[in-house]
Formats: sequence, C-alpha cells, structure tokens
Amino acid sequence: MTVDHLNELLLLCSLVLLIAVAAVRLSSRSGLPSLLIYLGIGIAMGQDGLGGVVFDDAELTQLLGYAALVVILAEGGLGTKWKEIKPALPQAAALSTVGVAVSVGVTAAGAHYLAGLGWRQALLIGAVVSSTDAAAVFSVLRSVPLPARLSGVLEAESGFNDAPVVILVVAFSTAREVDHWYVLLGEIALELAIGAALGLAIGWLGAYCMRHVALPASGLYPIAVMAIAVSAYAAGALAHGSGFLAVYLAAMILGNAKLPHAPATRGFAEGLGWIGQIGMFVLLGLLVTPHNLLDDVVPALVIGMILTLVARPTSVFVSLLPFHVPWQEKTLLSWAGLRGAVPIVLATIPMVGAVPGSEGVFNIVFVLVVVYTLIQGPTLPWLARHLRLGDGEEPADLGIESAPLERLRGHLLSTSIGPASRMHGVEVGELRMPAGAAVTLVVRDGSSFVPSPSTVLRHGDELLVVATDPVRDAAERRLQAVSRGGKLAGWLGTGATPRRRGHGHGHGHR
Repeated sequence: MTVDHLNELLLLCSLVLLIAVAAVRLSSRSGLPSLLIYLGIGIAMGQDGLGGVVFDDAELTQLLGYAALVVILAEGGLGTKWKEIKPALPQAAALSTVGVAVSVGVTAAGAHYLAGLGWRQALLIGAVVSSTDAAAVFSVLRSVPLPARLSGVLEAESGFNDAPVVILVVAFSTAREVDHWYVLLGEIALELAIGAALGLAIGWLGAYCMRHVALPASGLYPIAVMAIAVSAYAAGALAHGSGFLAVYLAAMILGNAKLPHAPATRGFAEGLGWIGQIGMFVLLGLLVTPHNLLDDVVPALVIGMILTLVARPTSVFVSLLPFHVPWQEKTLLSWAGLRGAVPIVLATIPMVGAVPGSEGVFNIVFVLVVVYTLIQGPTLPWLARHLRLGDGEEPADLGIESAPLERLRGHLLSTSIGPASRMHGVEVGELRMPAGAAVTLVVRDGSSFVPSPSTVLRHGDELLVVATDPVRDAAERRLQAVSRGGKLAGWLGTGATPRRRGHGHGHGHR
C-alpha cells in the first residue's frame, strides 16, 4: 500500500463513518436498529452495489468481527449498573443456558423437518441464531423506558449468552464428533467457569489499581480501563475459557467501581463501540453477495418464523418457570430477542472451517437477521406500551465524575442536575452532605458562583463538590440518593443516607 492508497482509504473510511453517524438519527426516528443501515452501506459498496468492491475473505471478517465484539461487550459491561442487573442475574443465567439449549433444539428441529436442511446445518443455524444482540435491542428500547428489572434481564442475557453460543457453534463446526452430549455440556461449563473466574479477578484487580494510582493525564484513564477489559478477553481465550464472558464481567466490575473520570471513560468506550458496530456491519455487508441470497430466502423466512414465534417464546417461558415472572414480561422478552451482529459473525465460523453447506448457513442467517429485525424492531416499542411496561420515566442517576487529588488526599466530584433529577428545588444545606464534603461551586446559565447553604438548586446546574478521601463514596451516594428521592431521601425510604463516619455505608427504610 502506497501513501496515495492510504489517502484514498482514509477518505473512504471517514465518509463511511460520517454517513453511518447521520444514519443513527434516521434510525432513531424510524425505530429501526441502525445495524440495518450499516449493512446496507456495506452491500452498496459491494460487488452487486455501486462501489463494485469484491470482498470474500470470511476469515478476516471473523477476526475483525471478534475484535469488534470484544469492544462492544466491554462497552456494554462498563454501562451496566450492578444494582439493576443484580436481581436479574438468575433469570439472565437461565435464559443464557436453559433458554439457549431450548432455542437451539426447537430451531434445529424446525430447520430439519420444515426447511429440509441436514442435521449439521440445522444445528449450526439453531446455535448461531440463539444469541441475542444487546446493541440491536437497546437501540430500539431507548424510546421506551422499561422497568429496571426487565431492562436488566435483557441486558444481562445479551451479555451472557454470547459465550455458550460461541462454544456450541465452534463444537458443531469441528470435524470431530462429540462422543456424548454430556461431554459437550461439561466443556461448556468448564469454559464458562474459567472465563468468569478470570473476568472477575482481572476486573477486581484492575479496579483496585485504577483507584489507587493517579495517572498524570485524565485521557489515560479511559485507555487503561479499555486495556484492562480487553486483557480479560485475551486471558480468558488463551486459558481455553470464554473470553467473551471474561471481558463482559471485567468491564462490569470496572464500570461499577467508582473509578476516576468514569463518565469520560464511558463516553470513550461508547465511541469505540460505535466504531466497532459500524465497521463490523459494513464489513459483513461487503462479505455477502446479494444475488446468491435468492435461493435461501424461503428457508430463511421459514426458520425465522420458527425462531420468532416458537423457539424464542418456548425458551423464555421454559427457562423462567421457576421465577414467577408475569406473562406480560415474558411476552416482551420473547419478542425482544433481536438478532444483530453476533449471529452473522458466528455464521462465518463454519465458513472458515470449510464445513459443507456453510455458505448456505451464512446466507440464511443474513436474510433471517435482516427480515426479522425489520419486523421486530419497529413493533417492539409498541408492544412494550401495549403491555403497559413502558409507563413512566424514572429519575436517572447522576453522572458524577471524580478527579483524584492524590497529594491532598481528596477528590473533586462534578455532576449536572438533569431534567428528571429530584435535586431541583433542593437547597444546598438540605443535601446533608457527610462531614468532609461540601458543594464549593455552582455553574448556572454560563456563570459560576460559590453557593450558600440557602442556595436553591435548579435543573441544568453543574455542581463541583470537594470531598476528603474517606468520605468520597459517601458523598457520591448522598448525591445519587437526593437525585432519586429528593431532599427527604433516607427518611421516606426513597434513597440512602450515608453515615457521618469514614466509609460508613448508607442505610434507609424499605
């Protein structure tokens, strides 16, 4: 590659990114996941489109797809709130294990008996399409505020189910036959255990180091956090465990560890996640050959109908039987099993392994994802409102950024009072900050001033809080509590009031 080629490539990539960024606005208005527009860009650039680019390297697509998935899972883990996901862990674990098994079995049976595929192809398709996609689900659900428990289940499931599905697809794509089904289950359990252990360990160690080492520049914190998350994936994969589970768990620990410059870190990770999604979908659009899809449209529609109307609902209702989940939530979870990047990337695994019929598997999965995302995406917000699961918007947690003052043994906390925050109308003195913490500056309408205890806070205010090292966490918990429950938080059961000593934990009535 010469410098001229590099210049042309940079121009092309920048134009694609700008078009993709503009497409996000279009997708948010239409209710369609942006992945479809990115795929369309790739197809338009391909050999059957306007660009005429010939690209058929499935192995390169798989490698870059894996790299993008690592970044996307890291970004998802950093944005996962532990308090919301904790109650959903048992249901998400059931959906990611029992639910995946049921979905694979039902989809494979339908593909074999109704679509006429061989058992190996049927099992591959059943495994590939059993993984839900977090980016696709939440790009649609942003317009509908769901209860925290339901969004937690969807988020955790999409983060967890990639790992067992990848293991199944790799197992079905290998030449060797599995002697007994329980051997495969044992391998899955072992890989998940290794990945979980390494992810938790690396995440905890990384969070400890990030909290106790002051870096010379704020821009280094996001880079270090993403490097720790990616190292969890690499360690898990090299140890023959589930790297995808490792990176998600490590990033989740880092995202909930109250690290310095946390909002900036999440913004950096979100930007990388968008780049990963755009690049991956455009590449997948380039890989597909539209004129070769015609023969696989009917099987894709049949299998997609089985998956959407039979396999996914059956897997949800069976795996959630012990949890007494209301039928309305089960119905939404059944329809919210959107497929996106993960199934299409996984469909390249049998292509790389030269499995007979693998090109047909890829084409079927591609058509299935596109068609049923077009059907499910726009109707998902409507279904949520119809089931009365999107009624009302809860006050959002404050985004609090912390900058460590290592020599002074203190922290600067900065936050903004959003439109849903109940901190509006509260006097500074009514915040009841713990001893050792104080609101030192308020920025309002472009001007800043030092507040008095009687200063009334308003929507849009930006606060600068100075806290000593021992009460830093207590000060942040207090700000969050008042934002959610108002000035009486902790007295009326609407939040937690930190104790006045050191690292004391918040308490409140339930």
